[in-house]
Amino acid sequence: MYVGTLSFDLLLGDVHSLKEKRSVVRPIVAELQRKFSVSAAEVGDQDLHRRALMGVALVSGDAGFVSDVLDRCERLVAARPEVELLSVRRRFHGDED
Repeated sequence: MYVGTLSFDLLLGDVHSLKEKRSVVRPIVAELQRKFSVSAAEVGDQDLHRRALMGVALVSGDAGFVSDVLDRCERLVAARPEVELLSVRRRFHGDED
C-alpha cells in the first residue's frame, strides 16, 4: 500500500473576504476530487482571506500511479490563474515506512 499527500500553500488573488475565498477554494477542491478521485480539503489558514492551505491525499497499491496522480494534481493547481502557488510539500509513504 502506498499513500501520497500534497500540501499546497496558496496566495489568493483579488479576494477581500472569507466568502470570496470560499468561492475560489471550493471549485479547486471539487475539481481535484472529481478529476482524480483524491481526498482534498482546505486544511489550514481558514481565518485568513488571502491565504489557503489545501491538502490532497491518495491511497493505491501502485507507487507509480500515486506519483502520477499527485503530479497531475500539482499541475492543475499551479495552472489556476486565480491563485499563486507559494509552495508544495509532497509526502510519500510505502510499506517499508
